[in-house]
Amino acid sequence: MALLKGTLDALVLKALSSGPRHAFEITRWIEEGSAGEIPIEAPALLQALHRLEEKRLLTGEWGVTENNRRARYYTLTPAGRTHLRAETESLQQSVAALAALLQFRPSPRGGR
Repeated sequence: MALLKGTLDALVLKALSSGPRHAFEITRWIEEGSAGEIPIEAPALLQALHRLEEKRLLTGEWGVTENNRRARYYTLTPAGRTHLRAETESLQQSVAALAALLQFRPSPRGGR
């Protein structure tokens, strides 16, 4: 399934809302949470992480994974948490509007 513009950023922030994660954990969280319907490409995720870090919506620091590998762990900032709440509300409104349009049945025009 293709993501709407800006959706990946919100999903990354949501993945971090329960605590720090590295990129692979974020990818796994999104893919498992969507039952595989939302595949995440590594380059797109890395761009989103850099973009969100530049906006100070998350911070990153180097750490070591359970497999003893070096990885950058990302943490949601207070500004990121506020942004996530606003984006969640906006996305929910957009999804509701889209669902309404998909259910919409216009009345026939011109007797056709």
